[in-house]
Amino acid sequence: MKNHITYEFPLNERIRVFIRLEQLFQEFGHFSSGPTIPDKRAAISVLLDIMSIFRRNDLKSEILKELDRHAKVLNKYADSQNVDPKQLESILNQLTETSKKLYATSGKIGIAIMESDLFQSITQRSSIPGGTCSFDLPEFHYWLEQEESIRLKDLGRWSQPFNEIHNAIALILDFIRHSNAPSEEIAEAGFFQLALDKNLPYQLIKVSMDKSLPCFAEISGGKHRCSIRFMVPSEDEQRPTQSTDDIPFSLTRCLF
Repeated sequence: MKNHITYEFPLNERIRVFIRLEQLFQEFGHFSSGPTIPDKRAAISVLLDIMSIFRRNDLKSEILKELDRHAKVLNKYADSQNVDPKQLESILNQLTETSKKLYATSGKIGIAIMESDLFQSITQRSSIPGGTCSFDLPEFHYWLEQEESIRLKDLGRWSQPFNEIHNAIALILDFIRHSNAPSEEIAEAGFFQLALDKNLPYQLIKVSMDKSLPCFAEISGGKHRCSIRFMVPSEDEQRPTQSTDDIPFSLTRCLF
């Protein structure tokens, strides 16, 4: 799939939040490992975004519900002749272990970090363009100038409360993304209308296309009907326009 680009469209709010967090966790890992001060600034900024999502959502409860649902779905296949029992047992054990670790975490995830004076100061100043300069936040400036080993240790400590959530989301999204085989489709004149069975709670739409095609997929709609438009970027920085070509693509209706 190296020559393909995939566009995803979540069909419910739970998966929407999970995918946003997945991206933030990836960014945090990338910037945390960077050696420069701008890398560490970016890592802290991403961590603040993660904390903001956790303040607005009861993610622990949502993820535990999703893990439990996945386990129930997989248990239905326990007696199927087409399923490798050892692999199924391994996956179920992984789900159970992840759930146990989440149940073991007491209180709201990451609440101690959210109450940190340093993070509260950074949050307040971050709303101002360039508001975290050294003269605004000398404590933050002091931390940024510490040895790399100290900064990495602190970042690991601050992000540790979110590690189990990160692992659980990765597990859930992996199941969903690989839940169905793709179908090969054609968007005539750059447009494709997709109707979904109202009796099936689809969670995600995936559109994959060849990177050489000079357009991108714009997906809109809801859990029962979606529209896919293949848009051509404007060369003069105006609004993109819908392609007039027939565009081949792979479509996956994800349901687990």
